[in-house]
Amino acid sequence: MLDLVIAARRKDLGGFEVGRVLPFMRRRMVGPFIFFDQMGPVDLPPHVPPTTDVRPHPHIGLATVTYLFDGEIMHRDSTGAQQAIRPGAVNWMTAGSGISHSERFDGPIRQSGGRVHGIQAWVALPDAQEEIEPSFIHHGAEDLPVFGEAGVSARLIAGRPSG
Repeated sequence: MLDLVIAARRKDLGGFEVGRVLPFMRRRMVGPFIFFDQMGPVDLPPHVPPTTDVRPHPHIGLATVTYLFDGEIMHRDSTGAQQAIRPGAVNWMTAGSGISHSERFDGPIRQSGGRVHGIQAWVALPDAQEEIEPSFIHHGAEDLPVFGEAGVSARLIAGRPSG
């Protein structure tokens, strides 16, 4: 039974809109998820200005999981990681004791424009792991299992396949 439908609260970040679903007054967290955001969908015009980029900012005590349906975003962080994320891939950034990162449109979208659409979950780390060393892991689309049944398909981005 469906208990609650939460409409995203939309915020323009300077030409790029993000919709935040969590937290919500009646749902502060769902499992370990403390924030759940939808990026776009947006069709960016050619010559995307740098003001559209998400500039460097810090995180502590959590992990972010970023997945794209369309487009490309360049992740850079204070661990030295620099990784483009493309559709079907997933970026896991563990902030732990502290990390600073940015998300930029440095790839082909900067010059040519294009559609960007994705999700980002902010995951609370267990108390014993809140101060671990920051890290970054990228899994390409080719590394992630895809399942399908009755015309519906899904890509596993966390955990292990059952059975």
